[in-house]
This record gives sequence, C-alpha cells and structure tokens, in this order.
Amino acid sequence: MNWLTKATKQLFLILLFGAIVISPRASAQTTSSATPPPNAPQAKEASDDDGFHFLLTPYIWFAGVNGSAGVLGHDTAVHASFGDIFSYLNIGLMGVAEPRYNRIVMPVDFLWMKLSDNKGLPVNELSAESIKVKFNETMIAPKIGYRFFDEEKFKADVLIGARYWHVGSTLTLNPSPPLPSYSDSANWVDEVAGMRFQYFLTPKAMVTIAGDAGAGGSKLDYQVGGFLGYQVPHNIVLLAGFRYLSVDYRPSGSKQFVYDVNMPGLVIGATFNLK
Repeated sequence: MNWLTKATKQLFLILLFGAIVISPRASAQTTSSATPPPNAPQAKEASDDDGFHFLLTPYIWFAGVNGSAGVLGHDTAVHASFGDIFSYLNIGLMGVAEPRYNRIVMPVDFLWMKLSDNKGLPVNELSAESIKVKFNETMIAPKIGYRFFDEEKFKADVLIGARYWHVGSTLTLNPSPPLPSYSDSANWVDEVAGMRFQYFLTPKAMVTIAGDAGAGGSKLDYQVGGFLGYQVPHNIVLLAGFRYLSVDYRPSGSKQFVYDVNMPGLVIGATFNLK
C-alpha cells in the first residue's frame, strides 16, 4: 500500500466513517418466540442486485478548468468556468461501463474531451499579452471493488484501481503572429482508491456520492461527485449532478510539461441496466 498517499488514506477513512454514520441498518433485531416446524422450508429473500448485471452510463460533463499549464518551459495560468462551456466547446465523449456480479463491482470510466481558455495569463512570457490554451484530454479509469454494505435503502462500495491519462497541450501566445505556438503531450498512470455510497430516497429516486484519490505519475490525483438519479421504465435511471476532478502532474526536475488543473462541472446522463 506504499502507493497510497496521505490524502488517499484520509479520504478513505472519511468516507468509511460516513458509511457507518448514515447507515440505516438497525443495530439489533428481535427474534420471534414461535418455533417453526423442524422440516419447514426456509424463506429466501431475493435481491434485484443478485447475479450478473451490466450497467452502461453515457454522460456529458460540462467541465471548466482552472490552474496552471506548461509546455517546453512556457507556463500559463488558466481559468475557464463551466459557464463558458458553449463558448469554448469544452465537451467530449464520456461514459462508464460497469459489469457486476453479486457484490463484486468493476466500473470503467472513460472520457475524451477538449478544454480551452482564450485568455490564459502568461507566467514567464514578458512579450505576450495573453495565451490561448487548448487541452486534448483522454482518461481511462478501470477499478474493481466490493459492495460491503447492501441493504434495500443503502449501498456502499469500496474500490481500488488506476487512472490512465493522456494530455496534449497547445499554448498560443497573443498577439500572434509573430509570437509562436508551443505543443507537447504526456502520458501517465495513477493508482487510486475510493468509495461510493448510494441512498434511496424512494424506490425510484436515489442519491449517489463517490470519491477517490491517489498518485503515481502525478503528485496528486483525486475526484469527488454527487448525483441525483430517478428510475424510469425499461431499467433506465436518469442522472444529474456535479463532479470535481483535480490532478497535479509535473515531473520532478522537469519543466517540459505541467498539467496542474482543477476541473469542476455539471454532469447529466443516464444509466442503462443491460442484464
């Protein structure tokens, strides 16, 4: 467990404590005084979660970006709120595929998107008034976990896995021409661990809270999200919520590529239960 950072352990303990505090399971149950006949058949409680399920969740994340980026020694501060989404076309292809067998869960999160800021602030470019920043970002996060709490109204999963990143950055100095553009890319993998909680407000409405954290190729990599879901016919759950993802990638002793950004934004999507 040497790869778990201090932040990972703290997030894991906080989420585990939350599961214990908000769990709706009764602390004790009374037993019936009546003794059933010795050969009477025992009733078995069937659960909709038993057996194999395959969940597919396409979603759209209206992500903003703020932080700092650097290419080939040229650095800039970036800030584009998710309110600028339609100006900067900061959307892409996103989805989660989750095979599940009984209490074993195996979600795989995938996203590809473009992020941009037309008015980045130069850090070490005295000749530039501003910097136009473009990011092409691909992320794949396979995980495996165990549903350690599985009740009618409350479910909790513990998860471990990895998050692969590919980020390409282009910095264009303004005014241009004659000032040049600089481009570069980087690939890395972070190990992550986290938890996911789901509470059913009604048989059809539920709240999901999830988070994870870790490190590896980056100094720190974490995310947290909260979502409201409502089940409609044909095993479909409509989703809306908020996601916050942060990563700090800056190789030691190197100024060639820096990607230290926070990405908050609204999420809408739908989960299809393809049993």
